[in-house]
Amino acid sequence: MSGLDTERLVLAGGSLGIAQACLDAVLPHIDTRKQFQRSIGEFELIQGKVADMYTAVQSTRSYLYAIARSADGGSISRKDCASVILLAAENATQCALQAIQIFGGAGYMNECPAGRFLRDAKLYEIGAGTSEIRRYLIGRTLLSDIRSRKL
Repeated sequence: MSGLDTERLVLAGGSLGIAQACLDAVLPHIDTRKQFQRSIGEFELIQGKVADMYTAVQSTRSYLYAIARSADGGSISRKDCASVILLAAENATQCALQAIQIFGGAGYMNECPAGRFLRDAKLYEIGAGTSEIRRYLIGRTLLSDIRSRKL
């Protein structure tokens, strides 16, 4: 495993942390924020957003842990490292965008952590190779694997 592969694997953990922080910030808010004499968490669209965030966090965590276990065992591929950071970074960005949306106008203010989460999450889509480079690397490797019948 190259240094860049290790970096991608480690950075995926940071992205996961941001996605989890978004969910952690939103959950108490949807219970305490009232709209039309109801908690906003009672609205189906808010429940859907939170469900999507939860699913993104859990799927990212599972995939990251699986790739990390492979790395610990000495079996890791560049494709897997690029894939896990691609998933983790884009999920973190989506969770941050949803958090801003759920917080409403306050989510855009500097006093709300959601804006910081978005700035931080977006960096993970750029560092250690952009999302476009990661997709290129994954696609190129898959094509090479099928041509050599490794897939």
